Amino acid sequence: MGSSDRLFNRQRTVHEILGGGFVADVILWRRKNLTVGILLGTLAVWLVFERSGYTLLSLVSSVFLLLIAILFSWAKSAAILNRPAPPLPELHLSEETVNEVATFIRLRVNTILSVSQDIALGKDSRLFFKVAAYLWLISFVGGLTDFLTLGYTSLVVILTVPALYESFEDHIDKYVILGYKNLHQLYVKLDKEYVSRVQKWILEKKKLT
Repeated sequence: MGSSDRLFNRQRTVHEILGGGFVADVILWRRKNLTVGILLGTLAVWLVFERSGYTLLSLVSSVFLLLIAILFSWAKSAAILNRPAPPLPELHLSEETVNEVATFIRLRVNTILSVSQDIALGKDSRLFFKVAAYLWLISFVGGLTDFLTLGYTSLVVILTVPALYESFEDHIDKYVILGYKNLHQLYVKLDKEYVSRVQKWILEKKKLT
């Protein structure tokens, strides 16, 4: 199958797209024992949360409280018994790290604001429908499950879908590309018959006013 017959005309394999390293091996089940261990471990964590009644915030707070209490007792007893203090690394954020994080956040926020402005001004109808579909999907999924279950489900999807796609990519690419072409034709038809008419009507109203 040529690159033109693959999704996004890609020439790289799924393993290469995922980085081609350790993470890609885990996701694509090339390290089966580790992948299975991750799935079983996260399943155990999810069951603990569901059965114990703990929330993520309460569990994290309890763990940090226990850790701080242990370190505090260790440091006090070490001072009394002339023992070495707890071997903690230096807790410090450099100015360079803060600037890099701030720059990264600023660029992403500016991109989101720019896209939001284009959508609000009606400059990109296709982008509007994409964002609306994603937001509706997030709202729909959020109404069906909680954050913890969503996180575990997402992990299961990450560790299964790419592996299945790699096994059947020729058939999947064929049908997805065919479906995309049909959706694109439908979008062009709707844009021509409805969206363009609404835009023309709005422009005519503006001219009249």
